[in-house]
Amino acid sequence: MQRARTERTAVALAIAALCASVAQAQEVNQTSTDANATSTANGATVVVTGTRVANRTVLDTTAPIDVISAETLKNSGSTEMNQALAVALPSLNFPRPSLTDGTDTIRPATLRGMAPDQTLVLVNSKRRHASSLVNVNGSIGRGSAAVDLNTIPTAIVKSVEVLRDGAAAQYGSDAISGVVNLRLRTDREGGEASVTYGARKSEYDLFNDVTPAGGTWSGPDSRKRTDGQTATVSLWKGLAWGESGYVTLAAEYRDQHRTERGGYDVRQQYPRVNGAFDPRENTIDRFNAWYGEPEMEQATLFANAGNNLGGGVKVYGWASYQDRDARSAGYFRPAQDARNIISIYPDGFLPIIAPTVKDFAATGGVTWQIGEWDMDASLGYGKNKMEYTIENTLNRSLGPSSKTEFYAGGYSYDQTVFNLTGVRSIPMASLSSPLNLAMGVEARREGYELFAGEEQSYSFGGVLLPNGTPAAPGAQVFPGFRPANEVDAHRNAVGAFIDLEANLTPELLASAAVRAERYSDFGNSLAGKLALRYDFSRAFALRGAIQNGFRAPSPQQQYFTATSTNFIDGVPYEITTFKPSDPVAVALGAKPLDAEKSINASLGAVMRFGDVSVTVDAYRIDIDDRIILSENLTQANVRNYITSQGFIGVGGGRFFINGVDTTTKGVDVVVNWPLNTANSGRFDFTLAGNFTETDVTKVPVTEQLSALNPAPVLFDRLNVLSLEKGQPKNKVSANVNWKLGQWGATLRATRYGEVLSPGTTAALDFELGAKTVVDLEGRFAVTPKLTLALGADNVFDQYPETLPPALNTTGNTPFSNYAPFGRSGRYIYARASYGF
Repeated sequence: MQRARTERTAVALAIAALCASVAQAQEVNQTSTDANATSTANGATVVVTGTRVANRTVLDTTAPIDVISAETLKNSGSTEMNQALAVALPSLNFPRPSLTDGTDTIRPATLRGMAPDQTLVLVNSKRRHASSLVNVNGSIGRGSAAVDLNTIPTAIVKSVEVLRDGAAAQYGSDAISGVVNLRLRTDREGGEASVTYGARKSEYDLFNDVTPAGGTWSGPDSRKRTDGQTATVSLWKGLAWGESGYVTLAAEYRDQHRTERGGYDVRQQYPRVNGAFDPRENTIDRFNAWYGEPEMEQATLFANAGNNLGGGVKVYGWASYQDRDARSAGYFRPAQDARNIISIYPDGFLPIIAPTVKDFAATGGVTWQIGEWDMDASLGYGKNKMEYTIENTLNRSLGPSSKTEFYAGGYSYDQTVFNLTGVRSIPMASLSSPLNLAMGVEARREGYELFAGEEQSYSFGGVLLPNGTPAAPGAQVFPGFRPANEVDAHRNAVGAFIDLEANLTPELLASAAVRAERYSDFGNSLAGKLALRYDFSRAFALRGAIQNGFRAPSPQQQYFTATSTNFIDGVPYEITTFKPSDPVAVALGAKPLDAEKSINASLGAVMRFGDVSVTVDAYRIDIDDRIILSENLTQANVRNYITSQGFIGVGGGRFFINGVDTTTKGVDVVVNWPLNTANSGRFDFTLAGNFTETDVTKVPVTEQLSALNPAPVLFDRLNVLSLEKGQPKNKVSANVNWKLGQWGATLRATRYGEVLSPGTTAALDFELGAKTVVDLEGRFAVTPKLTLALGADNVFDQYPETLPPALNTTGNTPFSNYAPFGRSGRYIYARASYGF
């Protein structure tokens, strides 16, 4: 771990030195150019997402698009891309779960209340690779494998375009809820270095359980914390490449300390001494959990380049690399816990999950002209690899000789994509504008590999507990992957599309797209989209779309597998997350995964009142055959059924399966008002809200399990309610940016609507009420190049409701993982930026 950190720090320092030296060596006299200009001559913002027509502005599209500028990202108070987008967009949610294994390190975001993998992520309009992690624990996004937006530093991003509409017919799989397109800087000169440092300064309430009878210890009613210290150093630099080209480099180093929001653990910690409590019960630190933000250290490098070779030929490309180390915890094991060995941990232990994530991507392409056609060909590759080290733990079944640190294995996902696209404009007398025709093909190869850990991370050493039952095998908190789990699989997909857009009349804009794809594993898909917009005047327009879409089952869902050994009445049983193709899963009713299928319909209005713009867009998304991770099927009748099918020693498990149908309905509202005053500066007011509701209309069943008595449930109420009520019913944000001379400020208030933290029974459900989080930042330009900022996120130190002891039996988790804004409290930070 220390060696990896040293290497990562060295890489970050080296790239920073390289950027500085190159900057000094370059003498750039040309004016900075932007190959992908984002504004027209009159200042309207041009977008490229959801349309292949040049110079289409954000308020003139057939579907709603949000544009977040680099300045907005920088002033968000966070250097995490996911968090910066979450505070800028009411339709995007970024819950921050803890005690969820690898999901503590790679946290997914959601759009419009959908699953994380139902949003397509693009970089410069090209598909970005997903993370290798599939979320298998009880948090939002369970069962999904999504793109890790935090692998992209905010310093390299010029703007982010978020298409809030389905787009599978235009872009292919995953674009059910929308598309996030990150457009990179294309600067030939200039740059900026930025240093941000902040910490949590907070106080939270506790709801302590009753002290065991005869105990004399008790906990406080609240707890103050100063933690989560985070330092971020980032740099971007634009360099000239010849007379017209650019090379934009960015580097970022981030060091984040953990936050600790655990509760007071009133449980008995030590074995009794002569029938009495051990005296150490009164002195041990009972705030023994790491519940909150993980420790994290990461270094990221990014480069974006392009040049005009003449004759209408241009080349472009970008590459990125990130190395991330994280440390988060499991549940605390008290000294007297049967999973502990007192000679190794006299006071109990807190097992630590320490993943290392390496992420790499590179894309290169060329554009040219053939007659009337503008051609674009590109080839891109991306890979995400995650490996686990389990620290401060033990393998109980090995006894006192057990190691306390294990390599547990891991997995990787890689993607290669080739695109060829042609776009042309065809004058047509029967139309009010030329017909924009785009055609293209895409070929994609995806790979997934799962590799085993060291033997002692998963093996059973034969030690028995004092009561004669076998001790738990494998590394506590995270048993390693076994050789039997290893996978190395690939699949291919090819697709073709056609996209048309034109003004049928001066007032009526229409677009249509059709896309067909063939996958080597599950078969074919066909998606289509029709969108219309009618401008009654410059001040008022209606727009709407209807389409069908799909999301292909990911290789992570098809091939992830993990096994642990549980002893039931002294008999070892293998409990497994099965591949859907595993014979045991097939015996339980699993089938080859098929694509999720969606029908999207939207209707919206665009209104302009002078400088004020208002958009209101209603949507409905029906999805059939959503892929979910089943419940853990370990009931006695399931074990008996598995044995009757000839599988001896298998205690059950879970698997991915199609079969959940959902309907999501909602409305997005965005109001923008830029205001220039004579003496008070410029104000930019934004009021935006997302109101959404999801209903589960069907859950999966299998004939085999339905025949058992009682029939086990494949997808229970907790997971149903997670889909229906696990994200805010509404999210409303009011934001104002102000600038006057050297001074600037941002004030933002975000209201998160009600959320349900569901339980296995109604009695264990817990309502999280609506909360409003206020953020404030002030800025002062000391010189034209040096700007200082001071700010606070969550100024008033808001927390979700504290869980009662019945829902926090260990004391480790006083807040729900469903809290939409996390549970770490106020964050105070300072930032210094120097432009050059």
